[in-house]
Amino acid sequence: QVQLVESGAGLVQAGGSLRLSCVASGRTFSSYFMGWFRQAPGKERDFVTTISGSGLTTLYGDSVKGRFTISRDSAKNTVYLQMNSLKPEDTAVYYCATGNTGWSLRQVSSYTYWGQGTQVTVSS
Repeated sequence: QVQLVESGAGLVQAGGSLRLSCVASGRTFSSYFMGWFRQAPGKERDFVTTISGSGLTTLYGDSVKGRFTISRDSAKNTVYLQMNSLKPEDTAVYYCATGNTGWSLRQVSSYTYWGQGTQVTVSS
């Protein structure tokens, strides 16, 4: 049974930093992209970033480029999201995803497995 478990939730002031982690279990995902999406109340789930199995390819959403950094440890089946210079508009539930079935890597529908989400709140 595949499970993705996120951690690192928190409340932080604007300008602060947080680091999220996501551990996958049940199978290895070293050949798949692992990504992060987020969903604010009343809004759709949006792409944040994703990273290839090798770690050599990364994609970022425009709103987080230059502030967030994704990394992974494939030996540990773990992906990380370092979030710096946080803004109130970054407030959302952050979801880890993997098991991409295509190359539309910014699309929710391209990922098979999802975590339960972890809350990030940025106060102004």
